[in-house]
Amino acid sequence: MIWFIIATLVAFFIKGLCGFANTLIFNGILSYTANNINISPLEVVLGYPSNIILVWKERKSLNWKIWLPLTALVVAGSIPGIFLLKHTDAGLLKVIFGIAVIIIGIEMLFREMKSSKSSNKKSGGSKIVLVLTGIISGLLCGLYGVGALLAAYVSRVAENSHEFKANICVVFVVENTIRIILYAATGILTLAVLKQVVILIPFMLAAVFLGMKSSSVLNEKVIKKIVIVLLILSGIVLIINNL
Repeated sequence: MIWFIIATLVAFFIKGLCGFANTLIFNGILSYTANNINISPLEVVLGYPSNIILVWKERKSLNWKIWLPLTALVVAGSIPGIFLLKHTDAGLLKVIFGIAVIIIGIEMLFREMKSSKSSNKKSGGSKIVLVLTGIISGLLCGLYGVGALLAAYVSRVAENSHEFKANICVVFVVENTIRIILYAATGILTLAVLKQVVILIPFMLAAVFLGMKSSSVLNEKVIKKIVIVLLILSGIVLIINNL
């Protein structure tokens, strides 16, 4: 249980600070000791309140033009992803997860470095990129609850960090709701998982609020770059350990 507590504290501190990356960190830490089918349902139930908290805090920055189309696409992609989680080999999932983390992390790192050199003005994404991002994000959410690819897209169209957190967390709330229902219906979400959630909730709430408070003090861009690098390294280690 100590690793679950550590994963919860680290992952949800980053959630409160940046609005995303909690699932990648949570899964990355626990994937060495548990299978994804046991991690994903725990993380989605545990993280559900954190998304609601962030949406409420940043509710004035909501933009339906950002969150509505992405929500529809993510939900559409998450359904087949959930059934793949139920019927796919755990070792193979970890390799795929590692590859996904590396690709997403590299894209986000280049995007972050480019944005730091350019103006703060965001460019809108094309419809093709929107559709591909939504569907692939949905598959990753269904398999692992990973929303980093979604974050990479929203970061392009959001005007500031407040708009980013508000809109990406709305997508997560809707997707999480669907995923919790389907996890329960397919037997992935069990009573044992819910018992773990009850134990970990205090740690999650403490970490989220600490991250939210820290966001006004720490340099968010520096923290985000460190997180991205750590995610890339964790993906590499996951692939090596499961080949």
